[in-house]
Amino acid sequence: MTPSSAGVSERMARVRRRDTAPELELRSELHRRGLRYRVDRRPLKGVPSRADLIFGPAKVAVYVDGCFWHSCPEHGTMPRSNEAFWRAKLARNRERDAKVNALLAEEGWTVVRIWEHEAIDAAADRVQAAVRESLGREP
Repeated sequence: MTPSSAGVSERMARVRRRDTAPELELRSELHRRGLRYRVDRRPLKGVPSRADLIFGPAKVAVYVDGCFWHSCPEHGTMPRSNEAFWRAKLARNRERDAKVNALLAEEGWTVVRIWEHEAIDAAADRVQAAVRESLGREP
């Protein structure tokens, strides 16, 4: 399956993989709270994705998921043009996310998935709690 036009394909290619506005805002808030992390790293060899943030010693991987690309139940939409392509594409994204979550959990990692529309304070609270719990102390 292919996108419906060269224009769609070109727009898809321009979508940022990292340093999106929600990701930058979350990184800024976590840094303000004193947490340090690695950006855009593969948590483990053989895992088919790169986490937006990695807290290595705590084994916490954070993904900031876009509502469209990851089929947010609240804000996800389905394009009317070339619907079969998009239905399959978005289903593969959801399947990959579930596979990554399972692979990391098997290796003792905690995965925190943040929706792009989440309030930054609440998202940072969830990340900080996961890191704290994993380390067994205040980060």
